[in-house]
Amino acid sequence: MMSNKLKALACALSFTVAGLVHAADPVTIKFAHVVADNTPKGQGALLFKKLAEERLPGKVKVEVYPNSSLFGDGKEMEALLLGDVHMLAPSLAKFEHYAKAIQIYDLPFLFDDLAAADRFQSGPQGKALLRAMEDKNITGLAYRHNGMKQLSANKPLREPKDARGLKFRVQASAVLDEQFKAVRANPRKMSFAAVYQGLQTGVVNGTENTWSNYESQKVHEVQPYMTASDHGLIDYMVITNTKFWNGLPEDVRGELETIMEEVTAEVNRQADDLNQQARQAIVASGKTEIIELSPEQRAKWREAMQPVWKKFEGDIGAELIKAAQAANRS
Repeated sequence: MMSNKLKALACALSFTVAGLVHAADPVTIKFAHVVADNTPKGQGALLFKKLAEERLPGKVKVEVYPNSSLFGDGKEMEALLLGDVHMLAPSLAKFEHYAKAIQIYDLPFLFDDLAAADRFQSGPQGKALLRAMEDKNITGLAYRHNGMKQLSANKPLREPKDARGLKFRVQASAVLDEQFKAVRANPRKMSFAAVYQGLQTGVVNGTENTWSNYESQKVHEVQPYMTASDHGLIDYMVITNTKFWNGLPEDVRGELETIMEEVTAEVNRQADDLNQQARQAIVASGKTEIIELSPEQRAKWREAMQPVWKKFEGDIGAELIKAAQAANRS
């Protein structure tokens, strides 16, 4: 019979061995998103997986879940906070309930182009917004460009009056609601995965998105008109659960931060190219007419949507809006 002392020693050894085995297990990072692999967001997730597993072999395993295959628009934030997923890259429009100031990115006609957005995001105010949700257990790791937004509809949109009465799919954003109300249209909140069917069946008549999202989701098959409006920004923030991130071994976290910076630089460099390729593919399909706005027409859209800035200035902050505007002049 084994003595009590021997039993205790054996038990202690078994826990030690189990602990060593557990410590040797790689950290699994579940990275979920709602778009296709062949988009800036999708490409960024796959490149992060590749580099993380190459540089941290046996220490990190990254599982990528595209196209809402793990969690859709409505559930992914809850899943992150519960620890059921570890990384997301939601549109910046998704954060209004966590930090009001991030609503700045939804203001129409704020940034002239992606370069202006990049200047703001890499500056002190943009970097501070990455940390604005840590009291909610959300840490922002990086901004990822998708591109400038274009309008689509079942009728030509050349001037604001053309949008009156149309039902536009929008993300769950108060700013975007007001943006379409400003042109007397009717915003309808709808998950990204449901957009194609919603447009096909007439539940909504139009939407806004980037060329790459339109092409990858085949929206041009169910929208006869698209307007090259460049009226807003669709960017993403790569986020993680703060407790999970801070709980990683310091060397692992440091290397992942380096990889995140590298991947972000590459994704942002490629974003404009991917959107231009997608636009060309839409044109080549022959299914959608792309409408180019004259400077005068674009000015009318800007003027019609300008009141939205004033409506949200209190939540966002006048100084933050001025800083973003200044990025256009840099």
